[in-house]
Amino acid sequence: MPLARHVDPEEIVHVLHDHPSKAHKHHSQTKSATSTVTPYTTRYASQQELSKFKIPQQGAPSDAVHQMLKDELDLDGKPNLNLASFVGTYMEREAEALMVENLSKNLSDADEYPAMMAIHARCVSILANLWGVQKGEKAIGSATTGSSEAIHLGGLALKRRWREKREQQGKSYSTPNIIMGSNAQVALEKFARYFDVEARILDVSEKSLYRLDPEKVKENIDEHTIGVFVIMGSTYTGHYEPVEEISHLLDEYEQKTGIDIPIHVDAASGGFIAPFTHAKAGGHKWNFQLPRVKSINASGHKFGLVYAGVGWIIWRDESYLPKHLIFELHYLGGTEESYTLNFSRPGAQVIAQYYNLIHLGFEGFRRIMENCLANARLLSKALEKTGWYVCVSDIHRKRGDHVYRGPEEVEYGDEEETSAEYNAGLPVVAFHFSDEFKKDYGHVKQESVSTLLRAKQYIIPNYPLPPACENTEILRIVVRESMSLDLLDRLITDIISVTEQLMESDPIDLAAFQPGPTNIEKQHASTGLGHREKHKAKRPMKDGVYRT
Repeated sequence: MPLARHVDPEEIVHVLHDHPSKAHKHHSQTKSATSTVTPYTTRYASQQELSKFKIPQQGAPSDAVHQMLKDELDLDGKPNLNLASFVGTYMEREAEALMVENLSKNLSDADEYPAMMAIHARCVSILANLWGVQKGEKAIGSATTGSSEAIHLGGLALKRRWREKREQQGKSYSTPNIIMGSNAQVALEKFARYFDVEARILDVSEKSLYRLDPEKVKENIDEHTIGVFVIMGSTYTGHYEPVEEISHLLDEYEQKTGIDIPIHVDAASGGFIAPFTHAKAGGHKWNFQLPRVKSINASGHKFGLVYAGVGWIIWRDESYLPKHLIFELHYLGGTEESYTLNFSRPGAQVIAQYYNLIHLGFEGFRRIMENCLANARLLSKALEKTGWYVCVSDIHRKRGDHVYRGPEEVEYGDEEETSAEYNAGLPVVAFHFSDEFKKDYGHVKQESVSTLLRAKQYIIPNYPLPPACENTEILRIVVRESMSLDLLDRLITDIISVTEQLMESDPIDLAAFQPGPTNIEKQHASTGLGHREKHKAKRPMKDGVYRT
């Protein structure tokens, strides 16, 4: 969650007192407890103002408040057109019904909701098997609020196991470090900062396909390294990191030094894609088939196809989860073991996750993920065929080919092809202007494409690649299950239309397409900066937390 400042009502009322929008107030008639007029009549024939930032002394009719909030939330973007997000925005009606029926159930109340806890245990077992747990191992795991919590739990287990081993050897355990690429999502760096671990963030490059470089891993590990975070699906470009190659590298390092360095796989998105697609992980192992992989996390609310609020963390065997981290809880009449960062949490998402796993089955998930990748390939090829754009992602290029060869070399596939013929990765399309386009239309800023598409209700971000590559900005589209072929056709048409509009505009006209100023309420309530003020940040991007 982003940080939010306390809002001083006196200050903001003073600022907005003469503002025509009266943005600091909701309006509602509250003379009687029962509303005898429509919500709109109640609001606009106002007799009393309701403050946004202090609880009002008197309440307001439920229909009026509902309508006020509904109208305000209409200003949000449409979830299905939020192409920036990996988080799912669609579930079947039956799954939604199950969630509504179980909204009041608390996942921490194991004794009160034994059926729900049994479903939770089944999900852990299904995912452990899906991720290649080996015969004889006793996998253990838990639902979390998302991959961020799961990563923290996985990293904390790495740190505690490393510390216990150092204590047994009589060695210092004061300077732990962990390895990750600069393309890592912010949750990985948060773990290091919150749990006092040195984050060794290694630069990525075009040569390394904008992902963790095994050679740099080799140069930066030592006896104080608690583990390596390896990502199955970079949020920047969708590339899978080479888990097997890094595992072999660490095997060789252990043979030479005797130092055992484990791997935690952040499969926030890839954990629900690689097991099902024909491409898998590009012919390489990535999961518990590799002995060095001790834990894996994934987001059920991404390609697990559940609404926001559920992630998963699995350890290949209970021996890799230090006993000191597990709490035995005597609560509400029962006894339960727990290893989480928070206690109460909704159980409805876990039930929805189980619904998806059982309803869709392996083949159902495969069809959905293959369809996402097929649509992402079509979008990628259509963009490159224009000659205006080059894709940094490469799930649309034949397996082993990572080079853009010009629009004339783009070939559309046939209906029978599968992802096995292409590079493995997430259904992500990351693209930027081609060199030819920038040469011919140097006055056109790439961010203007994002701005004009926002006017058509699409949310498509434009942002720099990780440090060392930050001079290259990309537009990124995540192709989720809800991206139908009709929507894809409309999107391609709109991108081409917007680009042509920019090509035909002169530099003065383009000034109107840049992001506008931040609204007054945002300025008071948020600690962040708007697009135009990003140069005022406390630290430059290369020194700050620089993650998508």
